[in-house]
Amino acid sequence: MDQHDGGHRANPAMAGMDWEVLDVVVVLLLGVGALVYALGLWAARGRSPWPLRRTLFWYVGMACAAAALLGPVAQAAHTTFTAHMLGHLLLGMIAPLLMVLGAPITLAMRALPTVAARRLSRLLRSAWVRGLTHPVIAATLNAGGIWLLYTTELFHMMHASAAVYALVHLHLLAVGYLFTASLIGPDPDPHRASMAVRSSVLVLFIAAHSIMAKWLFAHPPQGVEPADGRAGAQLMYYGGDVVDVTLIVLLFAGWYAATRPRTLRPRRSARADDHEMRGARP
Repeated sequence: MDQHDGGHRANPAMAGMDWEVLDVVVVLLLGVGALVYALGLWAARGRSPWPLRRTLFWYVGMACAAAALLGPVAQAAHTTFTAHMLGHLLLGMIAPLLMVLGAPITLAMRALPTVAARRLSRLLRSAWVRGLTHPVIAATLNAGGIWLLYTTELFHMMHASAAVYALVHLHLLAVGYLFTASLIGPDPDPHRASMAVRSSVLVLFIAAHSIMAKWLFAHPPQGVEPADGRAGAQLMYYGGDVVDVTLIVLLFAGWYAATRPRTLRPRRSARADDHEMRGARP
């Protein structure tokens, strides 16, 4: 089954060009993301050492996004539902988790000049950013987008149109990032929701994601072979569980670190404290 056929019948040459242009745009955007992070590291080189794990998280996350949008998995996703679901797990869950752990906002605050850093801080406190980063809204956009994709004609439209395909995948990555950041993001969040809200939202999201996977197991999209549909639904269910368990662990680890008694926190030497304070100065 070639799900591109519906979009190629009118003008195959133009349709093929659209997909080629999309691939070029994806490469450029991923390159910009990698370069900007590297420039941030360079600009902040004189401050306290940046954790290596943050850098690794960011670039491995970008590699996951690239694997979902370019190469064998992306090509197979147009013809098999299982590969499509693998791409969506990589782009919508794994890449956002890793990129959030890369703490790009914290790096930007360290790298930017004082005036620009203050402007970014004010932006983070704005009403619309507060709304988008609230766990309830982020989870609704995330889970709602998934249900809309698989219960309407949008699934077939995205494989017939490069523009729709681009918008769906942009939405998937963006809301995945917002949702993950709202729960366990290490970056500064002036409006961080309470632990009760975040944990409740995560439980409800896991339930919605699992129900969607079970529904797809019984009702794969039209045109998808039943065996392929079941395999893709199982991948969504069990692969999603792995990421969800990781989110649960990170959520409670962060809560424990923030609330444990100060007497249980490891002491640091005066020299280490002085070094960090000097590194944090703008």
